[in-house]
Amino acid sequence: MAKRGGFPGAMPGNQANLMKQVQKMQKQMETMQEEIENKEFEAAVGGGAVKAVVNGKKELKAIELSPSAVDPDDIEMLQDLIVAAVNEAIRKAETEMNAEMSKLTGGLSLPGGFGGLF
Repeated sequence: MAKRGGFPGAMPGNQANLMKQVQKMQKQMETMQEEIENKEFEAAVGGGAVKAVVNGKKELKAIELSPSAVDPDDIEMLQDLIVAAVNEAIRKAETEMNAEMSKLTGGLSLPGGFGGLF
């Protein structure tokens, strides 16, 4: 008679051990995600004329403008610099999140349903 449930060929003890490992990794991911969400990422563009700071939640926390960046005759340039600085700061936050996640998962490719966790 075939066994029901579980993984084919897996012993019950191995399933329990696997579950413990998954729970431990989940806890580590939650801790790492919380740490990164509280961290700030900064990017400067235009030779430091515009600086943006975002947190790990990708929320804009601050914009710093150098007086030399404010030219009433060239508002478009200032707007472009702000967008570039914010996007670069967000990229830095994403890069760190992905790097930390790779450390935890050891390069393990997780199914699509798990992608929303990070």
